[in-house]
Amino acid sequence: MHIKPEIRILAIDDSALITDSVMIVGVIFRGGEWLDGVLRAEITRDGLDGTDVIAEMVAGTRHYPQIRVIMLDGVTYGGFNVIDIRELHSRTGLPIIVVMRTAPDMGRVRDALQNLPDFEKRWQAIQNAGTITKIDVHESSLCIQCAGIEVSDAAKIVRLSTTHSHIPEPLRVAHLIATGIVCGESRGRA
Repeated sequence: MHIKPEIRILAIDDSALITDSVMIVGVIFRGGEWLDGVLRAEITRDGLDGTDVIAEMVAGTRHYPQIRVIMLDGVTYGGFNVIDIRELHSRTGLPIIVVMRTAPDMGRVRDALQNLPDFEKRWQAIQNAGTITKIDVHESSLCIQCAGIEVSDAAKIVRLSTTHSHIPEPLRVAHLIATGIVCGESRGRA
């Protein structure tokens, strides 16, 4: 994959869990430097609609023709609304990169999911995210998962877009916008 310095990245993060309707915010970035657009949608807290909502948000934006990759902050949004990254890749035709500061404890995740309806569907979506790979990013490390893109190319995009902190700038900005809108002021770590 040829990766240009200003590759268009759609990064998505969720807001604070205040109500049963959780806002998600997508930002379209050129590399890790320029914000080109902002999208918003709502998913159900602990629901099963996250993959559908994100796929519709992506397909419905005027920015779609320029987007080259979708970057997610983990695979669970709005509590345990699990995003199936294979399905999202299939429906959007775009590569998916999941970024995490550290690898989750899958035993604890599985135990938590068993307390929710449709455990098998949620657990399958978690498994569909595939292998978690630790990568070096400047002077720290992150964990990634991918669909529709080689790990080496995903790592290049993560490094390219990590410009002002220890996480990719598009995810950092999506987090700031989502929490700022819902909480009145941005807070927490992306």
